[in-house]
Amino acid sequence: MRALIVACALMWAGPVLAQEAPPPRQTVAAVSDAVRGVYFDPAKGDRIADELEAEAASGAFDLLTDPRDLATALTRRLKPEDAHFNVVWDPEAPETAPPLPRPGLRRPPEGAGPPAPPPSVVRGNFGFTDVRILPGNVGYVEMKSFANIFFGDPEDPARGRADAVLEFLSGTDAVIVDLRDNGGGAPSMVGYLVSAFVGPDRDVYNVFHSRDGTTREAPEVFHPAPRLDVPVYVLTSGRTGSAGEAFPYTLQAAGRATIVGEASGGAANPGGMVPVGGRFLVFVSGGSPRNPLTGTNWEGTGVVPDVAVPWDRALETAHLLALDSILQKEPERTDAQWAVQALRAEPVQVDLAPYAGTYGDWTLTVGNEGLRAHRGRRPAWTLVPLGDDVFMRAGDPGIRVVFLRDPAGAITGFDLTGVNGPASRVRRTP
Repeated sequence: MRALIVACALMWAGPVLAQEAPPPRQTVAAVSDAVRGVYFDPAKGDRIADELEAEAASGAFDLLTDPRDLATALTRRLKPEDAHFNVVWDPEAPETAPPLPRPGLRRPPEGAGPPAPPPSVVRGNFGFTDVRILPGNVGYVEMKSFANIFFGDPEDPARGRADAVLEFLSGTDAVIVDLRDNGGGAPSMVGYLVSAFVGPDRDVYNVFHSRDGTTREAPEVFHPAPRLDVPVYVLTSGRTGSAGEAFPYTLQAAGRATIVGEASGGAANPGGMVPVGGRFLVFVSGGSPRNPLTGTNWEGTGVVPDVAVPWDRALETAHLLALDSILQKEPERTDAQWAVQALRAEPVQVDLAPYAGTYGDWTLTVGNEGLRAHRGRRPAWTLVPLGDDVFMRAGDPGIRVVFLRDPAGAITGFDLTGVNGPASRVRRTP
């Protein structure tokens, strides 16, 4: 039955694709026209289009009759010219190409009302996918994208969400922004978030150059309470792209953030999808940013990290850097000290059996998860050894259990200690 279903699906898909897909040379010509007519650099756009058409005339794409294969090949061919180039075949795209859009970066029409955010953006929480306080009072926010802000609407939901996140983090002693899985988005959100860490009098924002002129990434409305002194760390990876690169690049150039991780993707030039007919679309860059402090951008090179580490170690590394910055100002901060010790602790091999037993209303057991502490109906803790008779609660270095011994070395109880209060002593039940 399964084989029959697959065979029927293939029989259905094949004729449809063959019927809807124009000849490869026709598609290449349409893509070339879009590049020639829209790309922000006219001379470079002409060169790319001429070379692409010459390759098509030589038969380079003739065998790619499946439109998805042709789209993949064209994307691979164009990417080295501009990291934003992307060709797709979409069965929902127009069969007939509309007129080419006016070259340059698109601006909203004069007097346009606030656009409704797409449902996918709302479901994605406007790009903010994780916000929390890490041990040592370090703020953490993960962003998967940068949603567009319509500054003409004081109740704009994307701006409201950004303000809520920034307010949540306002009492932290350092901030980590995780963009390791951020593929881009809107310059409006980039500019607004930059203004949350840079004073309004500083000219640090990228200027986008297009055939129409220039536009600035500076927000129309600056954040009302920028934190000018809080240490900021931005995490990047090879997946970080476009607007996801603009944010760390701008803060790095302004001296307001330490970039931690791997070099980003290197896609600087914004633009949009251009329908070219035959249900094909091509992303063409309509502008190119230039930073007033560096005089250039991150196209091709990516944002180069200040602290280069593998992407999966970036959060731990940034957290340690943030804690070190806190301890430089407040060397006696116990919460930061304990967080550093937990992050830097090497695995300790400990015989856990002697710790098992009953301690008042606590019961300690040893199992596959290690040493577990149970107290009535409360959720059990896993205790992680840090050294001789010193354990921390897994995931919370602010809680420690320090075991007590008599002169003969027998365990007689433990002190339960937290960074926010005095220790309580619990004796072992005979």
